[in-house]
Amino acid sequence: MTDESTTLIDGLRDVTDPDIGDDVVSTGLVTDVDIDASTDRARIDLDLNTPHAPTETAIADEVRAVAESLGFTPELRATGGGADGSVLPNVRNVVAVASGKGGVGKSTVATNLAAGLADRGARVGILDADVYGPNVPRMLGVDEDPDVTGDDGDERIEPPSAFGVSVMSVGLLVGDEDPVIWRGPMAHNVLSDLFEDVAWGALDYLVVDLPPGTGDVQLTILQRLPVTGAVVVTTPQAVSTDDTRRAMRMFAEYGTPVLGVAENMSSFVCPDCGSAHDVFGEGGGEALAADADVPFLGGIPLDPAVRDGGDDGRPIVLAEGETARAVADLTADVADSLSLLHRLERANSGAGVTATGESG
Repeated sequence: MTDESTTLIDGLRDVTDPDIGDDVVSTGLVTDVDIDASTDRARIDLDLNTPHAPTETAIADEVRAVAESLGFTPELRATGGGADGSVLPNVRNVVAVASGKGGVGKSTVATNLAAGLADRGARVGILDADVYGPNVPRMLGVDEDPDVTGDDGDERIEPPSAFGVSVMSVGLLVGDEDPVIWRGPMAHNVLSDLFEDVAWGALDYLVVDLPPGTGDVQLTILQRLPVTGAVVVTTPQAVSTDDTRRAMRMFAEYGTPVLGVAENMSSFVCPDCGSAHDVFGEGGGEALAADADVPFLGGIPLDPAVRDGGDDGRPIVLAEGETARAVADLTADVADSLSLLHRLERANSGAGVTATGESG
């Protein structure tokens, strides 16, 4: 290792991962450095797997600043791979959005999460796996039929897009008024087609909107897709949090990390008097997250603008105001929770840049 490499690596030990509490060299986040002595260009490989997550962005900015302070021109390169498995080899993160019961706003959270991540600059797709109530197309304002490309025997479905999000749903394949009456095996086959025959391309995030509960469709997704982590959605009331606990146990049985709890319909702020009313109770989602020892990702107010956005096909996260900021904060927290999951895995693996400056 050259003296310049040693100087840079030693300098990067001053960059601390704020969640893990150790420096980015010791945790293995820095996987390699390569310095061109003739130009002072320093390529720094970072095991980043969650694009546009706030904490990852802040760490990368600090790494860049340290390199510049040492007289180098930094070139940061994210070397994190995609989700495990061959079904979706070009997708970095698969995020399932689930709920224990219907009517809690799970699809609202899923569509706003996808649109919010895309608004941050990420490459995003959403798979509407809620085969019995496919509402994602309406919520994102998508009504065109998907195209089919390729030759016979190698045809692929090209998903339409909205707000920078590639969208695929059973709702785009059946008539608006047609009931979806499928037994478990048929739903399994259709879902397999949706994530195997769709030309998703390279994605940073694929958000999967699951049906409510713990049935065949959920098991198909967990068995067939490389789900990175799950967001569970609840309302504050006990009836909802009780059902959400069951959904969380399902993920535990399949070894799928729960990224956190999102609470919808947290409170209603009266537009006339300005006072807040806890229509569905108070603190249920936060208490559930604490009991399960998972992050509380934030609450979304009971705001008519959320419903209007869903009906009109424009997610509230793209609007202005306090509710939009709350949803944007929730989106950032989901990305950060994913990022921490990856960084902890890297730190526990014992791999990273070695004393010779080569990745180990």
